[in-house]
Amino acid sequence: MDPEWRAAVRAFDEERFWDAHEHLEPSWLAATGVERSWTAGVILLCAALHKARAMGSARGGRRNYAKALRHLVLVPDRHAGTDVRELEARVHAALRDPTSSVAWPHAAAEVR
Repeated sequence: MDPEWRAAVRAFDEERFWDAHEHLEPSWLAATGVERSWTAGVILLCAALHKARAMGSARGGRRNYAKALRHLVLVPDRHAGTDVRELEARVHAALRDPTSSVAWPHAAAEVR
């Protein structure tokens, strides 16, 4: 697992969504193809949770979630050791219920 992704997943699991987003910026800038879609989608999922939870903007959270799905539709169901569709579902549930916890859905022992 590369260091940026490891830090991002750890921050996500600790519900530090802005930090997770920030850790992924360098990866997103360097990525192409499916990796770029994957990274952009995850960044937007993190931004959605940050907007909804830290900033109190449910609408902003839903808007970023919708943007994330436009990127993630291009990504296989299992990618980089992650169950991508389960990640989408968990973020959706967390946006609907701000008191729920959300954790990264590992599909394998390693994320990357």
